[in-house]
Amino acid sequence: MFKVLANAFKVKDIRDKLIYVLLVLLVYRIGTTIPLPGINLDALYYLQGMGGDPTFFMMMMGGGYGTLMAMGIMPYITASIIMQLLTVAIPKLEQIQKEGEEGRKRINQYTRRFAVVLAFLQGSAMVSSYVNNPWGIQLFNIPNMLTYVMAVVGMVSGTIFIMWLAELLTERGIGNGASFIIFANILSSLPMAIQGLIYLLDPNALTMGIIRLVAVIVIFALVIAFVVMVAEGERRIPVQYSKKMAGRMFNNSYIPIKVNIAGVMSIIFSISLLQFPAQLSQFFPFNETLQTISFYLGLNHWVGVSVYVVLIFLFTFFYTSFSINTVEMSQNMKANGGFIPGIRPGKPTGDFVQTVVDRMSWIGAVCYSLIAITPVIFEQITGIAAGFGGTTLLIATGVALEFIKQLESQLLMRHYKGFLS
Repeated sequence: MFKVLANAFKVKDIRDKLIYVLLVLLVYRIGTTIPLPGINLDALYYLQGMGGDPTFFMMMMGGGYGTLMAMGIMPYITASIIMQLLTVAIPKLEQIQKEGEEGRKRINQYTRRFAVVLAFLQGSAMVSSYVNNPWGIQLFNIPNMLTYVMAVVGMVSGTIFIMWLAELLTERGIGNGASFIIFANILSSLPMAIQGLIYLLDPNALTMGIIRLVAVIVIFALVIAFVVMVAEGERRIPVQYSKKMAGRMFNNSYIPIKVNIAGVMSIIFSISLLQFPAQLSQFFPFNETLQTISFYLGLNHWVGVSVYVVLIFLFTFFYTSFSINTVEMSQNMKANGGFIPGIRPGKPTGDFVQTVVDRMSWIGAVCYSLIAITPVIFEQITGIAAGFGGTTLLIATGVALEFIKQLESQLLMRHYKGFLS
């Protein structure tokens, strides 16, 4: 990885892109420190010191509690996921998507508009949680409706600005801009995770503290290794394509079926549903029914963990079902003279590929569940917070691996250009 980065900095245009990415991320991180209009900073810092952060996705949002960019890129991510589902469910949207570049632009425009609507709803919920926080602390200097409306508008504007930064990174940088935003947010929590590990070293029980610290580091390393294995794992189905060249010859190829077909989408869907009652309780902070449901669906309760695992399995199969069209794949293979050795072309090929996809989905769902609940189980058994969650590790590792692959492909392309010139 470090060798790829070193080679990338030797190429001027790639180096310029990397510097551009760093500058845009710097602007974004500065924006996460700009407070909301009318916010009481002293009360805000006091509430943060008490652990009064009510938002579930704060690590992915960047930890900008009480700032203009408190919601981060998450409304856009949620809108993108929902639009993907609607594109499959609504034939009109599916037709628009198949119209080429213009169709994709229209879908992106719909996604942006929907993201603004979600940002307004989520911003209203967050401002409501600021006003009705459990400690009864007044977070606004002038507690009236105009101040609350200004705060919501400010948070929505911050989300729109982040969406613009993400599109700039996608167009002029390397890789997906939204992924970089989330990656930067996760890394911003690294100092707090390191500080939590330092607290394990109790001067009064130094030996036990060192053992606990080593145990956390070992589990952390094992989880990262497992995440990389899942991200890179795939089942290769051999395919042969026939060509007539002075006789009959075959070109061998393969279809890669990855373990993480659904990626982190199944986990994000599951978390969103699991935490919906908690988000809803921000609007109704004194509703005992919502508070009870939120308690039982929390990851600190076995009911919440069980529902979490079930949802991961359901959404893994659901997302995979429209990510890979085995019928269309078998038809294209047959039209191009391709076949799987030992399997007849047409429907038998589609059925065989579907069986492989289903088996990989089972493996992927089990792996996602283990990654997601390992930190929860570890904390329940030892009482030690693992620092990073399995989900954030999965996202961060996936973004890092994709970034390195993008750099390698661009370096390879420039190598070929230099060779041809």
